Amino acid sequence: MKKNKLFVTVLLLGAAVTASAQTALWDSTFRPANYELKIDQFKSFRNSHKDIIFLGNSIMANTDWAELLNSSKVKNRGISGDTTPGILQRLSEVTEGKPAKIFLLIGINDISRNFPDQLILENYREIVSRIQKESPRTKIYLHTLMPVNHTFEKFRNHYGKDEHILLINEAIRKMGDNRKIFLIDLYPQFLDENNRLIAEFTHDGLHLTSKGYQHWAKILNAGKYL
Repeated sequence: MKKNKLFVTVLLLGAAVTASAQTALWDSTFRPANYELKIDQFKSFRNSHKDIIFLGNSIMANTDWAELLNSSKVKNRGISGDTTPGILQRLSEVTEGKPAKIFLLIGINDISRNFPDQLILENYREIVSRIQKESPRTKIYLHTLMPVNHTFEKFRNHYGKDEHILLINEAIRKMGDNRKIFLIDLYPQFLDENNRLIAEFTHDGLHLTSKGYQHWAKILNAGKYL
């Protein structure tokens, strides 16, 4: 009897360790260190139904969009390190002003943190659904994820996961309906001949240089999205 109890205990411990290891692979509760501070700042800013919101992570956050696009209507709501769960948590701050447009780029940090593809896509669909519910007149612009460039060797967790970027991008492309959900397919326009982020557009293999942002602005202006 004691041996049987010991065997069962070992099995239960083994199962607990396995479950713990699987859980440790990804954690959707992570938030950047300055997450609450940034949200508090955003809440202090005045909202307008004419606002054009650029929403996302550091790639969205690391430029002055109003200056770049020469428009006082453009507001930056990017937070470095943010993920799709982070966007969902703070989305009401964005939709409460009933902005005219929301430009979304999010997901590369999810991939770097090993979030399952299906979870990322479920969150994307929930983001779109909530925008449509909370601010029905807002036009939604979905960017595909940009490629990365592993030759810079700085953001190792983001490298070697191209198949996930491609899968997420293909799903994002299918979400566009050209009525209220519009697609901005950045990925092929930032891709070099070796299927990497164009070197002159990045300073670390992930984030953009001023040339990278200028290229992005040209894409937006050419498409007359603004």
